[in-house]
Amino acid sequence: MTEWVEVGGIPDIPVLGARVVHTNTMAIAVFRTADDEIFALEDRCPHKDGPLSQGIVHGRSVACPLHNQVFHLDSGAGANPDDGCARTIAVKLVDGRIFISPKLRQQAAE
Repeated sequence: MTEWVEVGGIPDIPVLGARVVHTNTMAIAVFRTADDEIFALEDRCPHKDGPLSQGIVHGRSVACPLHNQVFHLDSGAGANPDDGCARTIAVKLVDGRIFISPKLRQQAAE
């Protein structure tokens, strides 16, 4: 059974930006696209440990602020082959409110 935690409303996340939510085990970056889509990734680049929440959001992707590596927000996959994968977090919207599941949906590539 999935545990859902409310983290705010869509307007609480800046358009083409992110907000960081802290759990007992990790920081989670909750992203908002220009189309008001909401995604969540662990707030850590798998390459350089950069804070993905501080990266530039474009389309449905974010660029790591430390080395410009691009990750797809929906899957966490790197934009180029063999770029690795950021850890993704399940998100659901209910009446404009954002809920996340602090459990990881996939592990970053080793």
